Amino acid sequence: MSTLSEWFANLEPTLKVYWGIAIFASIVVIIQTCMSFVGMGDVDTGDVDVDFDADTDADADSLDHAGAMHLLSIRNVFYFLLGFGWTGVSLWNTILNPIVLGVVAVLVGCLFVAIFLFLFRQMMKLQSNGAFDINDAVGRVCDVYLRIPANNQGMGKVQISFNGSVQELDARTAGEQISSGAKVRVL
Repeated sequence: MSTLSEWFANLEPTLKVYWGIAIFASIVVIIQTCMSFVGMGDVDTGDVDVDFDADTDADADSLDHAGAMHLLSIRNVFYFLLGFGWTGVSLWNTILNPIVLGVVAVLVGCLFVAIFLFLFRQMMKLQSNGAFDINDAVGRVCDVYLRIPANNQGMGKVQISFNGSVQELDARTAGEQISSGAKVRVL
């Protein structure tokens, strides 16, 4: 342990900063990643899921539900620090000018954030909530599952396919009774 502390004590002050940032950011990113795998990774966003219907003019190709995906989130700050710190450590003996090294480290840190945002956006495309809009059923043909009583005297059931899944919905008719197994068109 004394050789490690002697090695660190003999480093130049700027290199100590790069090492400190790199090690600290690495530990935090590893912890965040482990927490994500056990389902605790989104605790820093403060998001709340709310279900409501509204007409909006929002761009459907945004990064996530919030639009800008919290560009300055805690997670992104640590990805930036990870790229910044390890670039400073890795290129310390290659780029001798500390200002140029700092600029390169900042650029690589920004690249790390951009890569993370790109990967997150690609993963969000895989997400599906499985919900359907009941208005999409209008005009579709479906099967009567439980008979539908005549003259709106009660409810029956129909089975209808939405995007590869079968939904069971309540149904009524103003006309004559419709028996089980019949094909009907949703009005």
